[in-house]
Amino acid sequence: MFEGVIPAIITPFQRNSSMDLDLEGLRSNIRFLLANGVHGIVPCGSTGESATLTFEEHEQVIEEAISAANGQVPVIAGTGSNNTAEAIRLTKAAKDMGADGALVISPYYNKPNRSGLIKHYTALADIDIPVIVYNVPGRTGQNLPPDLVIELAKHPNIVAIKEASGDIGQISRIIEGTLDDDFQVISGDDNITLPILALGGAGVISVTANVEPARMVAMFEAFCEQDLETALDLHYELSPLFRSMFIDTNPIPVKKAVELRGMAGGPPRLPLDELDKEKTQKLREVLATYE
Repeated sequence: MFEGVIPAIITPFQRNSSMDLDLEGLRSNIRFLLANGVHGIVPCGSTGESATLTFEEHEQVIEEAISAANGQVPVIAGTGSNNTAEAIRLTKAAKDMGADGALVISPYYNKPNRSGLIKHYTALADIDIPVIVYNVPGRTGQNLPPDLVIELAKHPNIVAIKEASGDIGQISRIIEGTLDDDFQVISGDDNITLPILALGGAGVISVTANVEPARMVAMFEAFCEQDLETALDLHYELSPLFRSMFIDTNPIPVKKAVELRGMAGGPPRLPLDELDKEKTQKLREVLATYE
Protein backbone atom coordinates (compact mmCIF):
# COMPACT_ATOMS: atom_id res chain seq x y z
CA MET A 1 0.00 0.00 0.00
CA PHE A 2 2.77 2.45 0.96
CA GLU A 3 6.21 2.07 -0.56
CA GLY A 4 9.22 3.96 -1.82
CA VAL A 5 10.83 7.08 -0.42
CA ILE A 6 8.48 8.89 1.94
CA PRO A 7 9.97 11.95 3.65
CA ALA A 8 8.99 12.57 7.26
CA ILE A 9 8.61 16.27 6.58
CA ILE A 10 9.72 19.01 8.92
CA THR A 11 7.29 21.60 10.26
CA PRO A 12 8.68 25.03 9.39
CA PHE A 13 8.26 27.75 12.00
CA GLN A 14 8.58 31.48 11.58
CA ARG A 15 11.43 33.25 13.32
CA ASN A 16 9.21 35.38 15.51
CA SER A 17 8.57 35.46 19.25
CA SER A 18 5.65 33.03 19.08
CA MET A 19 7.24 30.72 16.46
CA ASP A 20 4.07 30.54 14.37
CA LEU A 21 3.66 27.91 11.67
CA ASP A 22 5.21 28.86 8.33
CA LEU A 23 2.48 27.41 6.16
CA GLU A 24 3.74 28.93 2.91
CA GLY A 25 7.14 27.48 3.69
CA LEU A 26 5.52 24.10 4.31
CA ARG A 27 3.78 24.23 0.94
CA SER A 28 7.01 25.26 -0.80
CA ASN A 29 8.95 22.41 0.80
CA ILE A 30 6.30 19.89 -0.28
CA ARG A 31 6.39 21.20 -3.86
CA PHE A 32 10.17 20.67 -3.84
CA LEU A 33 9.78 17.09 -2.62
CA LEU A 34 7.11 16.26 -5.18
CA ALA A 35 9.23 17.72 -7.98
CA ASN A 36 12.01 15.35 -6.96
CA GLY A 37 9.90 12.24 -7.21
CA VAL A 38 9.11 11.19 -3.65
CA HIS A 39 6.47 8.51 -3.23
CA GLY A 40 4.57 9.99 -0.26
CA ILE A 41 4.92 12.39 2.66
CA VAL A 42 4.48 12.14 6.42
CA PRO A 43 3.44 15.35 8.19
CA CYS A 44 3.44 15.58 11.99
CA GLY A 45 5.83 12.75 12.73
CA SER A 46 8.75 13.01 15.14
CA THR A 47 10.68 14.94 12.45
CA GLY A 48 7.69 17.28 12.22
CA GLU A 49 7.91 18.07 15.96
CA SER A 50 4.47 16.69 16.63
CA ALA A 51 5.14 16.67 20.37
CA THR A 52 5.18 20.49 20.48
CA LEU A 53 2.27 21.17 18.12
CA THR A 54 -1.11 22.09 19.53
CA PHE A 55 -4.11 20.08 18.34
CA GLU A 56 -5.07 23.01 16.11
CA GLU A 57 -1.58 23.29 14.61
CA HIS A 58 -1.41 19.53 14.12
CA GLU A 59 -4.61 19.59 12.11
CA GLN A 60 -3.49 22.68 10.16
CA VAL A 61 -0.26 21.00 9.09
CA ILE A 62 -2.04 17.83 7.98
CA GLU A 63 -4.67 19.81 6.09
CA GLU A 64 -2.01 21.89 4.31
CA ALA A 65 0.00 18.79 3.45
CA ILE A 66 -3.03 17.09 1.93
CA SER A 67 -3.83 20.22 -0.06
CA ALA A 68 -0.25 20.63 -1.29
CA ALA A 69 0.08 16.96 -2.25
CA ASN A 70 -3.17 17.31 -4.22
CA GLY A 71 -3.54 13.58 -4.69
CA GLN A 72 -0.14 13.16 -6.34
CA VAL A 73 1.23 11.00 -3.53
CA PRO A 74 -0.18 9.47 -0.34
CA VAL A 75 -0.21 11.61 2.80
CA ILE A 76 0.39 9.56 5.95
CA ALA A 77 -0.40 11.70 8.98
CA GLY A 78 1.46 11.28 12.24
CA THR A 79 -1.29 10.79 14.82
CA GLY A 80 0.39 9.01 17.71
CA SER A 81 0.30 9.88 21.38
CA ASN A 82 0.97 8.23 24.74
CA ASN A 83 -2.68 8.95 25.51
CA THR A 84 -5.01 6.66 23.53
CA ALA A 85 -7.87 9.18 23.63
CA GLU A 86 -5.63 11.87 22.11
CA ALA A 87 -4.38 9.46 19.44
CA ILE A 88 -7.98 8.59 18.57
CA ARG A 89 -8.86 12.28 18.26
CA LEU A 90 -5.89 12.98 15.99
CA THR A 91 -6.46 9.88 13.88
CA LYS A 92 -10.16 10.62 13.39
CA ALA A 93 -9.31 14.19 12.38
CA ALA A 94 -6.70 12.97 9.88
CA LYS A 95 -9.20 10.54 8.37
CA ASP A 96 -11.87 13.24 8.11
CA MET A 97 -9.43 15.57 6.35
CA GLY A 98 -8.64 12.90 3.77
CA ALA A 99 -5.28 11.51 4.90
CA ASP A 100 -4.38 8.25 3.19
CA GLY A 101 -3.03 6.67 6.35
CA ALA A 102 -1.86 7.26 9.91
CA LEU A 103 1.63 6.77 11.32
CA VAL A 104 1.25 5.87 14.99
CA ILE A 105 4.25 5.84 17.29
CA SER A 106 4.07 3.35 20.13
CA PRO A 107 3.08 5.08 23.38
CA TYR A 108 6.12 6.75 24.91
CA TYR A 109 6.87 7.10 28.65
CA ASN A 110 3.95 4.91 29.78
CA LYS A 111 5.67 1.63 28.72
CA PRO A 112 2.33 -0.18 28.29
CA ASN A 113 2.03 -3.93 28.71
CA ARG A 114 1.31 -6.24 25.79
CA SER A 115 -2.46 -6.24 26.14
CA GLY A 116 -2.46 -2.45 26.44
CA LEU A 117 -0.47 -2.09 23.22
CA ILE A 118 -2.82 -4.41 21.38
CA LYS A 119 -5.90 -2.52 22.62
CA HIS A 120 -4.28 0.84 21.79
CA TYR A 121 -3.50 -0.08 18.19
CA THR A 122 -6.76 -1.94 17.70
CA ALA A 123 -8.75 1.13 18.80
CA LEU A 124 -6.94 3.23 16.20
CA ALA A 125 -7.17 0.66 13.41
CA ASP A 126 -10.90 0.29 14.09
CA ILE A 127 -11.30 3.93 12.99
CA ASP A 128 -10.96 2.40 9.51
CA ILE A 129 -7.87 4.14 8.22
CA PRO A 130 -4.66 2.35 7.20
CA VAL A 131 -2.33 2.40 10.20
CA ILE A 132 1.47 2.19 10.15
CA VAL A 133 2.86 1.14 13.52
CA TYR A 134 6.02 3.07 14.41
CA ASN A 135 8.65 1.31 16.49
CA VAL A 136 11.41 3.66 17.68
CA PRO A 137 12.71 2.43 21.05
CA GLY A 138 15.25 5.24 21.29
CA ARG A 139 12.39 7.71 21.68
CA THR A 140 9.73 5.62 23.39
CA GLY A 141 11.86 3.59 25.81
CA GLN A 142 10.15 0.38 24.70
CA ASN A 143 10.76 -2.00 21.80
CA LEU A 144 7.86 -3.67 19.99
CA PRO A 145 8.96 -7.32 19.70
CA PRO A 146 8.41 -9.27 16.47
CA ASP A 147 5.74 -11.57 17.88
CA LEU A 148 3.64 -8.57 18.92
CA VAL A 149 4.01 -6.91 15.51
CA ILE A 150 3.12 -10.17 13.78
CA GLU A 151 -0.05 -10.35 15.89
CA LEU A 152 -0.97 -6.72 15.14
CA ALA A 153 -0.46 -7.37 11.42
CA LYS A 154 -3.51 -9.65 11.47
CA HIS A 155 -5.76 -6.59 11.76
CA PRO A 156 -6.81 -5.62 8.22
CA ASN A 157 -6.21 -1.92 8.84
CA ILE A 158 -2.74 -2.33 10.37
CA VAL A 159 -0.88 -2.35 7.08
CA ALA A 160 2.78 -1.68 7.89
CA ILE A 161 5.43 -0.94 10.48
CA LYS A 162 8.03 1.80 10.37
CA GLU A 163 10.95 -0.03 11.95
CA ALA A 164 13.56 2.15 13.65
CA SER A 165 14.92 -0.31 16.19
CA GLY A 166 18.16 -0.68 14.22
CA ASP A 167 17.96 -4.43 14.78
CA ILE A 168 18.29 -6.16 11.40
CA GLY A 169 17.56 -9.56 12.93
CA GLN A 170 14.31 -8.26 14.40
CA ILE A 171 13.33 -6.64 11.12
CA SER A 172 14.01 -9.89 9.25
CA ARG A 173 11.87 -11.81 11.74
CA ILE A 174 8.94 -9.40 11.23
CA ILE A 175 9.14 -9.75 7.45
CA GLU A 176 9.41 -13.54 7.76
CA GLY A 177 6.41 -13.67 10.07
CA THR A 178 4.16 -11.50 7.89
CA LEU A 179 4.90 -12.98 4.46
CA ASP A 180 1.36 -14.34 4.26
CA ASP A 181 -0.22 -11.06 5.33
CA ASP A 182 -0.83 -7.91 3.30
CA PHE A 183 1.72 -6.13 5.49
CA GLN A 184 4.80 -4.04 4.75
CA VAL A 185 7.97 -3.27 6.66
CA ILE A 186 9.26 0.24 6.04
CA SER A 187 12.69 1.41 7.13
CA GLY A 188 12.79 4.10 9.78
CA ASP A 189 16.58 4.44 9.60
CA ASP A 190 18.03 5.99 6.44
CA ASN A 191 21.40 4.34 6.96
CA ILE A 192 20.01 0.78 6.88
CA THR A 193 17.34 1.28 4.23
CA LEU A 194 19.25 -0.65 1.59
CA PRO A 195 19.71 -3.75 3.80
CA ILE A 196 16.03 -3.59 4.76
CA LEU A 197 15.04 -3.44 1.09
CA ALA A 198 17.21 -6.49 0.48
CA LEU A 199 15.28 -8.37 3.18
CA GLY A 200 11.98 -7.50 1.53
CA GLY A 201 11.23 -4.07 2.96
CA ALA A 202 8.93 -1.73 1.05
CA GLY A 203 10.76 1.60 1.38
CA VAL A 204 11.76 4.23 3.89
CA ILE A 205 10.12 6.97 5.91
CA SER A 206 13.09 9.25 5.67
CA VAL A 207 14.71 12.22 7.36
CA THR A 208 17.44 12.63 4.73
CA ALA A 209 14.90 12.84 1.90
CA ASN A 210 13.98 16.32 3.13
CA VAL A 211 17.44 17.40 1.93
CA GLU A 212 18.37 15.00 -0.89
CA PRO A 213 15.10 13.54 -2.17
CA ALA A 214 16.31 12.88 -5.72
CA ARG A 215 19.30 10.80 -4.59
CA MET A 216 17.15 8.84 -2.13
CA VAL A 217 14.60 8.12 -4.86
CA ALA A 218 17.38 7.12 -7.26
CA MET A 219 18.75 4.63 -4.70
CA PHE A 220 15.31 3.07 -4.19
CA GLU A 221 14.56 2.89 -7.90
CA ALA A 222 17.97 1.40 -8.71
CA PHE A 223 17.30 -1.34 -6.15
CA CYS A 224 13.85 -2.01 -7.62
CA GLU A 225 15.43 -2.30 -11.08
CA GLN A 226 17.95 -4.80 -9.65
CA ASP A 227 20.79 -2.40 -10.38
CA LEU A 228 22.44 -3.23 -7.09
CA GLU A 229 25.76 -1.63 -8.01
CA THR A 230 24.12 1.77 -8.50
CA ALA A 231 21.98 1.36 -5.38
CA LEU A 232 25.06 0.55 -3.32
CA ASP A 233 27.03 3.44 -4.82
CA LEU A 234 24.21 5.82 -3.86
CA HIS A 235 23.98 4.32 -0.38
CA TYR A 236 27.64 5.07 0.26
CA GLU A 237 27.38 8.47 -1.43
CA LEU A 238 24.55 9.38 0.93
CA SER A 239 26.04 7.80 4.05
CA PRO A 240 27.88 10.95 5.27
CA LEU A 241 24.60 12.84 5.01
CA PHE A 242 22.75 10.05 6.84
CA ARG A 243 25.19 10.44 9.72
CA SER A 244 25.03 14.23 9.70
CA MET A 245 21.26 14.16 10.17
CA PHE A 246 21.92 12.75 13.63
CA ILE A 247 24.83 14.85 14.89
CA ASP A 248 22.20 16.24 17.25
CA THR A 249 18.66 15.27 18.18
CA ASN A 250 16.36 14.91 15.17
CA PRO A 251 15.02 17.24 13.71
CA ILE A 252 17.59 19.84 14.81
CA PRO A 253 20.13 19.01 12.06
CA VAL A 254 17.64 18.51 9.23
CA LYS A 255 15.92 21.84 9.96
CA LYS A 256 19.30 23.58 9.76
CA ALA A 257 20.19 21.65 6.60
CA VAL A 258 17.08 22.71 4.70
CA GLU A 259 17.65 26.32 5.77
CA LEU A 260 21.22 26.15 4.52
CA ARG A 261 19.74 24.94 1.23
CA GLY A 262 17.47 28.01 1.09
CA MET A 263 14.29 26.18 2.07
CA ALA A 264 11.85 26.84 4.89
CA GLY A 265 12.95 25.53 8.26
CA GLY A 266 13.03 27.94 11.13
CA PRO A 267 14.13 27.04 14.62
CA PRO A 268 12.99 23.93 16.47
CA ARG A 269 10.67 24.52 19.37
CA LEU A 270 11.85 24.23 22.92
CA PRO A 271 12.85 22.02 24.59
CA LEU A 272 14.89 21.44 21.40
CA ASP A 273 17.37 24.20 20.62
CA GLU A 274 19.16 25.15 17.42
CA LEU A 275 22.30 23.50 16.13
CA ASP A 276 25.44 25.05 17.59
CA LYS A 277 28.08 26.80 15.45
CA GLU A 278 30.56 23.93 15.44
CA LYS A 279 28.01 21.35 14.32
CA THR A 280 26.53 23.79 11.80
CA GLN A 281 29.95 24.15 10.19
CA LYS A 282 30.32 20.38 10.00
CA LEU A 283 26.89 20.19 8.39
CA ARG A 284 27.83 22.88 5.85
CA GLU A 285 30.89 20.87 4.87
CA VAL A 286 28.87 17.71 4.33
CA LEU A 287 26.16 19.52 2.35
CA ALA A 288 28.80 21.11 0.10
CA THR A 289 29.78 17.65 -1.17
CA TYR A 290 26.31 17.19 -2.69
CA GLU A 291 26.18 20.42 -4.68
